[in-house]
Amino acid sequence: MLNKSPFGLKKIILLLVSLVFFFGCNEDVKPLEFETSIINTSYKADIEVSFDKAKTTSDIAKKVNTSITSEILKSIPNSEAHKTIEDALKAFDNDYIEFKNEFPESQQAWALAIETEVLYKTENIITMGLSTYSDTGGAHGNDSIQFLNFNPETGNRYSNEELFSDVEGFKKLAETYFLDHMKNEGSDISEFFFGKSFQLPENIGFNEEGVILLYNVYEIASYNQGYTEFVIPIENVQQFLKI
Repeated sequence: MLNKSPFGLKKIILLLVSLVFFFGCNEDVKPLEFETSIINTSYKADIEVSFDKAKTTSDIAKKVNTSITSEILKSIPNSEAHKTIEDALKAFDNDYIEFKNEFPESQQAWALAIETEVLYKTENIITMGLSTYSDTGGAHGNDSIQFLNFNPETGNRYSNEELFSDVEGFKKLAETYFLDHMKNEGSDISEFFFGKSFQLPENIGFNEEGVILLYNVYEIASYNQGYTEFVIPIENVQQFLKI
């Protein structure tokens, strides 16, 4: 005999709706894949730009791509008024053309190089390295490396504090590796941090070897010291990690 109560049918409908919702949502949390975007426009200045973009059109991918674009724009001189990388590069090139028109005898050539690389990718974190170099005259150009750490589940950037459950404990560990690195390099610790105590770098990232700590030029020492970079094996850091 058929059950004429609608209760059983309602349960089935709710179950089907839940399954559709579950699988629909899961489409947005698929692992992000990246592709390289190269800008091939011909410029008067020496400009080379290639960067990674998340392939999908999910909200998570859009967040990641927006963040990448934002950081690239910040790295281009005088790009505050521009919303796209292409517009910022065109403005940089126009500034160079104006410079050459004003000082035709100058041999100074302007240069701009921007490149990203996905260094590490797991279900918990994606680390991307952003390398920039610009030269618009002066004793030397300006170069820097930045680590962008993304939460693959949300597309948001991790702050350094969000990576660690015990920042002070990690800092003490990092200092021992820093001192060992300086000793191996034959460098004097007194030449770093401008007379202050040890500080963690602005850029902390991940690769297959472990946690990367990178100090940019001028961050803790003079220009002549260049970059300072070392890696702490992941197994030694695990107890301090939050992710």
